[in-house]
Amino acid sequence: MPAPAAPACIAGIGLRHAHYAQVIEERPVVGFVEVHSENFYADGGAALAVLDAAREHYPVSLHGVGLSLGSAAGVDAWHLDRLERLVQRIAPARVSDHACFARAPVRPGGQVLHASDLLPIAYTDAALTILADNVSRVQDRLRRPLLVENLSAYLSYQDSTLAEAQFLTLLCQRSGCGLLLDVNNLMVNALNERGPDPLAQGLAYIDALPLGIVGEIHLAGYCELLDIVIDDHGSKVRPAVWTLYDHALQRFGTVPTLMEWDTDMPPLAVLLAEAQQATERLSRLRA
Repeated sequence: MPAPAAPACIAGIGLRHAHYAQVIEERPVVGFVEVHSENFYADGGAALAVLDAAREHYPVSLHGVGLSLGSAAGVDAWHLDRLERLVQRIAPARVSDHACFARAPVRPGGQVLHASDLLPIAYTDAALTILADNVSRVQDRLRRPLLVENLSAYLSYQDSTLAEAQFLTLLCQRSGCGLLLDVNNLMVNALNERGPDPLAQGLAYIDALPLGIVGEIHLAGYCELLDIVIDDHGSKVRPAVWTLYDHALQRFGTVPTLMEWDTDMPPLAVLLAEAQQATERLSRLRA
């Protein structure tokens, strides 16, 4: 059965365990629901039943955290098999993962381990080739374009030769994938780099991206711990992030938008109110 169509001007929400029952029973007005793909790789079970029920009423976006698209060790065959099965079952509106690596051998030629984290990659020609090849492999297997998300990173590499926006633009051009633009990550990285004007840095990043490559936008909250800003998805969207979002909409038009909230889960009404703020901005753009 085809998935429901996604209203372009209504923001979506992350469907998390704390809200499963309420969303299924009350069916709030949201444009789509997004889930972490890896939580639904099991054969059957309650979680997959919830996803099947949600799919009857909402478009579903599958957002992965484990493909390790930037890994020189390649994409794990088991992981890709499970993702393909889930895509075939759900027929999602979008499939996405991150511009990062997580898999690496313990020693050259040794066992490959998964770090269970989103580790940043260097912005070099060599890293671009690895990332583009892995993205192309996934797309060929799934028979659909992938969206790749910009990362919140807490370190950088001295050998990087490309700006992140340029690197991701080249990735999209080379592989045919799209960009999942997380504007909260832009702000987190700019704050952690301690430049003179973090907001201006985020705006410039958006302006450096070409039209037509952004397939989804993520919004979330961050927290400040001593001398570092953490992308924890555990609070309301900050004013500066809303400013970046408004700028992105003006540049890219009506883009499917997700309100992420993954820690310190609030009542569903709070999450929906945050999503409504994005919906109002999308609606004004279409007016």
